[in-house]
Amino acid sequence: MKLLIFGGTTEGRLLAQTLSQHHIPAAVSVATPLGAEELADLSGITPLVGRKTAQEMVQLFQVYDCCIDATHPYATAVSQEIKAACTQAGIPLRRLLRAESQLTEGHRVDTPEQAAQFLAQQEGNILLAIGAKHLSAFSALEPSRLYPRVLPVVESLTACIQAKIPTRNILALHGPFSQAMNEAMLTQYHIQWMVTKDGGSVGGMKEKVAAAQNTGTKLVLIGRPPETGDSFDKIFTWIMQRWEEQP
Repeated sequence: MKLLIFGGTTEGRLLAQTLSQHHIPAAVSVATPLGAEELADLSGITPLVGRKTAQEMVQLFQVYDCCIDATHPYATAVSQEIKAACTQAGIPLRRLLRAESQLTEGHRVDTPEQAAQFLAQQEGNILLAIGAKHLSAFSALEPSRLYPRVLPVVESLTACIQAKIPTRNILALHGPFSQAMNEAMLTQYHIQWMVTKDGGSVGGMKEKVAAAQNTGTKLVLIGRPPETGDSFDKIFTWIMQRWEEQP
């Protein structure tokens, strides 16, 4: 069995760690060198660094014969490309789901653009805890109001600069963050609104919500796209079965 995992997420890293502990080799495709660093000490795990085009995915399946999609639940375009590549190559694919949080707090929207439209009618500083990819959606807002919390990589910093975010507003840190850390940021930068995706427990949603409640910060939650897939335990069982059945 030659397994390829599309990861770069907490659950992808946990799956790689579990496979390493059971001496099951796998390659893990991650978008950035930061993702590779988190896999560096795992025996039998080979990081593949760099975003893959649809054609590059198909080429990878000339080497690998089964696939796990453990990408972020909001990365729908990437998941569609992975599915199409697996179908074209005739490779079995399983989607690893991240459990949703059961939140009732905050103003709910479907897209970053809708969040920006809502916040254009509000006042106060805004913590954008949604990564750097969607900063352009907030271009109509005054940049001095925006405090994007992004990964400390060149790609993210470039996106902030292109969005004309003042450098003093850029929070380049690696999460997830504790409740205390969230509270410190919200207080330090006088944040009135936090925009976030539903990252579930592994994405630190509980800590974000508690911090917002304790500081009086209001939440804007971007809803998660619908998807189907399997739990961590089911995915691991499927891999184990394939591993044990190979000649």
